[in-house]
Amino acid sequence: MALAASLKEADITAALAACAAADSFNHKEFFAKVGMSTKSADDIKKAFAVIDQDKSGFIEEDELKLFLQNFSASARALTDKETAAFLAVGDSDGDGKIGVDEFAAMIKA
Repeated sequence: MALAASLKEADITAALAACAAADSFNHKEFFAKVGMSTKSADDIKKAFAVIDQDKSGFIEEDELKLFLQNFSASARALTDKETAAFLAVGDSDGDGKIGVDEFAAMIKA
């Protein structure tokens, strides 16, 4: 997948394995395991652009649900509970979506 280009395959595999079970996704652990928390602001913006599949400038709930599949096509979709929790953490301004600055803040937190 497109995000895999700037990340190590072994890190992606380990991060996806750690959240393979339903309701086991933790964004902080995932970002750390996959190596995104050490990426530059430019790399984070590139990752955001991949996840923002409809190119609206925001990551909406339907795009968050498929978040893991940006790292591997065979990854599972997030559960409704995980998606809602992920959105709640990332949406700091309460508009129901995650902007690039909110996404970066979530990764670096």
